[in-house]
Amino acid sequence: MSVAAQVFVIVVAGALGLVVGSFLNVVVYRVPAGVSLLRASACPTCDVPIRWQQNVPVLSWVALRGRCAHCGSAISPRYPLVEAATALGFALVASVAVVVPQAGDASWWLALAAFLYLAAITVALALIDVDVRRLPDGIVLPSYGVAIVLLALSTLVGHDLWPIVRATIGMAALYTFYLLLRLIRPDGMGGGDVKLAGLLGWYLAWLGWGPLVVGAFTGFLWGGIFGVALLLSRRGSRASRIPFGPWMLLGAWTGIVVGAQLTRMYLGVYTS
Repeated sequence: MSVAAQVFVIVVAGALGLVVGSFLNVVVYRVPAGVSLLRASACPTCDVPIRWQQNVPVLSWVALRGRCAHCGSAISPRYPLVEAATALGFALVASVAVVVPQAGDASWWLALAAFLYLAAITVALALIDVDVRRLPDGIVLPSYGVAIVLLALSTLVGHDLWPIVRATIGMAALYTFYLLLRLIRPDGMGGGDVKLAGLLGWYLAWLGWGPLVVGAFTGFLWGGIFGVALLLSRRGSRASRIPFGPWMLLGAWTGIVVGAQLTRMYLGVYTS
């Protein structure tokens, strides 16, 4: 893939992220509340429907100065921040993907779609877990189907079945590990975390054993660092309940982006 093509893919991915981010704002609010995603968007204060020109990602919020065009009530800056963060996430995923050797073939496009989907649900699940301490089945369970279909097709197009076998083992292993943790300490691990673990295990092991190990380990590392920071800042105590979903997801992305490199570095030091 040429440099111009790489830049084009990254820009298009970022633009797509803006649109997806706008939809994720709806998902984050409505899914935990049990509200239909098909309902037209409206101001949460006056319930007046939002026109399409008032729903352009980021730009509409800036143009309206963060207020409803009808009633003037304040609109949370979280909306444009989610849109911008999703755009940045999509662009970063594409920027990592365009440098791999098979960039541009059918297998690559299917894998890119799978990881862009993971980036989207990462934003949604992290925010929902922070808001309501829950990882909804309505997002996690269908994501298994999306991830398995896209990455299995990517593997089959590439004529290599091993990543599918490895991903299946990784999915079962990480799910079982989290399930055991929940059985040992039910108050320390939620059922949603267990279900998410299997999904992340599929993604990570599809890439390789290194990403799986790094992704699983760093989830606990990031969560531990955050917990210690809370204690040191006196904003929490040992009894504080911290949503673990965001740290699982951050750990998974650590494994996805640098897991293979870290594993090679470790093995190089260990065997030297």
